Amino acid sequence: MKFLFDLGGVFFDWNPKYFFNKIFDSDKELNFFLNEICNDDWNKQQDCGRLISDAVEELVKKFPKYISQIELYYPNHRKMIKGVFNESVRVLNKLKSQNFYCYVLSNWSAETFIGMENDYPFLNQFDGLVISGEEKMVKPQKEIYQLAIDRFNLIPNETVFIDDRLENISASIDFGFQTIHLKHPNEIEKEINKFL
Repeated sequence: MKFLFDLGGVFFDWNPKYFFNKIFDSDKELNFFLNEICNDDWNKQQDCGRLISDAVEELVKKFPKYISQIELYYPNHRKMIKGVFNESVRVLNKLKSQNFYCYVLSNWSAETFIGMENDYPFLNQFDGLVISGEEKMVKPQKEIYQLAIDRFNLIPNETVFIDDRLENISASIDFGFQTIHLKHPNEIEKEINKFL
């Protein structure tokens, strides 16, 4: 058995609110900004390889009132990480000590991923990483799963894919992966033990 992990929501407690709740005075304006301006759809385009400079330029033209907040988004990306889920790191350490192959398939901007392995050394334990922004494709697109299969020599029905988003799990099932839809990070050890 091999293991293919997502990062956000599985290893990293990442949420733009962790930074922007200090920037906005009201929850209403905070939620408007993150739902209508710097939202998931916009962020996902950077996960798919769009340059941050182009993304910021586009939004500033649309929402000039929020220029300062928009320009704060990516320079403060690390401050949107509240921390690491220690249960997941512990499980990774256990799997590696038992000589299981462990890989990453994550939606993440190539530009914001620079330096992550230095800041979070546990990432160096993985046997390989597919970072969407580097490949210019994102989950749940079929192509990125096929890329991971080919690059890491995965046999899907002998590989467990762990992700917190149901749409990504659903796409992986089409390839025949074993899956864990991780709704709560503290359940990861219990769920992975079912495959050991």
